[in-house]
Amino acid sequence: MNRIKITLPDHFHFHTDIKIRITDLNYGGHVGNDVFLALIHEARQQFLMKYGYAELSFEGVGLIMADAALEYKKELNHSDTVRISVCAADFDKLGFDLFYKIELVQTDDLVLAGKAKTGMICYDYSVKKKTPIPEKALQKLQHL
Repeated sequence: MNRIKITLPDHFHFHTDIKIRITDLNYGGHVGNDVFLALIHEARQQFLMKYGYAELSFEGVGLIMADAALEYKKELNHSDTVRISVCAADFDKLGFDLFYKIELVQTDDLVLAGKAKTGMICYDYSVKKKTPIPEKALQKLQHL
């Protein structure tokens, strides 16, 4: 069986720490795939906000997540703190990829718990069509 292998960029210019809640656990007693997606969604929102954006306010257009890939490395449990680092890369005419490094925060160390990538497409909700990346946003994200 072929497995997804995500190659992370060398540098991340943003990170946020998130504490795992009891409601984040699945029937196996640990964080499930749906919560991994929710965690990177929160990190994505915080990343965008840091640079003055939101998914519905990206230099006059919106952002749609076109695809997602997750690679699990370590189980996450209640009260764990995870550090999620985010960076933008692989720009093309209509969008870009966001990469996420999910690490378990331990007393003296960070342990890789997962990797993720989401493909983001620019979308004009007023005409319901994909649209090119606004130049101002492209310049800002490419020069982080």
